[in-house]
Amino acid sequence: MKNIFTEDRVVKEPKLYQALISFAGLIAVMSVGIVVFNVDPHIPMFIGVIISAIMAIALGYKWSDIEKMMVDGISKAMQSILILAIVGMMIGTWLVSGTIPTMIYYGLKLLSPKIFLVAAVLICSITSLATGTSWGTIGTMGLALIGIGSGLGMPVGPTAGAVICGAYFGDKMSPLSDTTNLAPAMAGTDVFTHVKYMIKSTVVAYAITIVFFGVYGLLHTSTGDVDTSQATVLMDGLKDTFNITPALLLPPLIVILAIAFKIPAIPGITLGFITAAVMAPIFQSNLAIFTEGDAGVELSHYGVTMGDILNSSLNGFLYNSNIDELNDLLSTGGLTNMSSSILMTIIAMMFGGIMEGTGQLAVVIETMIKKIKTAAALVGTTELTCIVSNIVMPEQYISILVPGRMFAPAYRKMGIHPKSLSNALESAGTVTSSLVPWNTCGLFIYNTIGVATVVYAPWAIFNYAMPVICFIMAYMGITATMMTPEEQARADAGELV
Repeated sequence: MKNIFTEDRVVKEPKLYQALISFAGLIAVMSVGIVVFNVDPHIPMFIGVIISAIMAIALGYKWSDIEKMMVDGISKAMQSILILAIVGMMIGTWLVSGTIPTMIYYGLKLLSPKIFLVAAVLICSITSLATGTSWGTIGTMGLALIGIGSGLGMPVGPTAGAVICGAYFGDKMSPLSDTTNLAPAMAGTDVFTHVKYMIKSTVVAYAITIVFFGVYGLLHTSTGDVDTSQATVLMDGLKDTFNITPALLLPPLIVILAIAFKIPAIPGITLGFITAAVMAPIFQSNLAIFTEGDAGVELSHYGVTMGDILNSSLNGFLYNSNIDELNDLLSTGGLTNMSSSILMTIIAMMFGGIMEGTGQLAVVIETMIKKIKTAAALVGTTELTCIVSNIVMPEQYISILVPGRMFAPAYRKMGIHPKSLSNALESAGTVTSSLVPWNTCGLFIYNTIGVATVVYAPWAIFNYAMPVICFIMAYMGITATMMTPEEQARADAGELV
């Protein structure tokens, strides 16, 4: 009996329909899994890996070949996997040191009734930049701001739109965000190069957002009493628990300086981790440390010790108070809490490795870009693919992971720097996920703040301005940069550029 897993056979070039079967299988499984059964995307993604592996066997590849393709695919994302792990540890130390609470506290101080919508954008931007999560920001600061907006007499649509704009700005730009690390991993560049390159187009879209909400807010300012008690409760809760001081802004400042001075991502982020770890016992000598055991959450001791720093770096920080919003926002971080993103990256790269190694990816890309002659057109096609992915494979990660692996070879072939690809992935994949009602992001927002997508989407200015601005600037040559001969050689060798 022949063993199709080990026997030598004639390897065939994939036809377009065969590659489309692999993609259609992934789309179908992802859509059913996420929309119908409301499950995380990991296992549906793995089923997609199985489908692509079966197609590889049908093309004549042995299992040893397929296994090598998967390993090669994972190896291409290994730097970003390491960064995600270190970021998880850094978030834990930034929480236990009071760095993230300090950033949130000063963000809330920006709240002003006269510029409520602009303040809402800024507060959510600061919170999302500090935590790296749009969902955490929407579920905490977003809920509070929706209540405050109601007291202002502000329509819920603009208020929710302002919250989402700020939350996704931070999700897109924060080095702590998983999407900000995934996009450059798929494109073939590093996270600091990626963040710096995004600044120009993001600043334009953000400025448009701020101006829009500033004008709208001035035209709809309420003259009645404004209830800001929810924001006051959050600020008091933070100040009662942590020692809030501007000195605790030093760790994020060091990470920003690392970006500015072109320090590689891993040592740059590690510096932010070490700084917070040193500052934690100095500034939080009276912090209540809680542990979770069989009897529930219990007070362990006061004051941060080295053991607390190590535990928060691994398992995250456990915040316990009578303010549920703060408990949800600040009980996070740690290496283990980043494992979901790391595992998702590994599984997606298994799929990408098979699709790339068997040539299925190439045949799809060649068909798609046959008539594409300019860098701007390639950027636009990338963005459109990300948006379609958010619609048919309704998960934000997938809209970055799959198009990223699809288009990386095309960018290399045309000599376009991979940072142009990573920027396009974030400008369309990350931010438009919230505009799709059945996407995991759209569902989360509706279930969390109770505002339907059709109500907030018209006001999510940043989210739909971002892909447009990115494409226009690509047409102008600003977000479509060509590689130097040295960079091209490194990219062809599979190195980060």
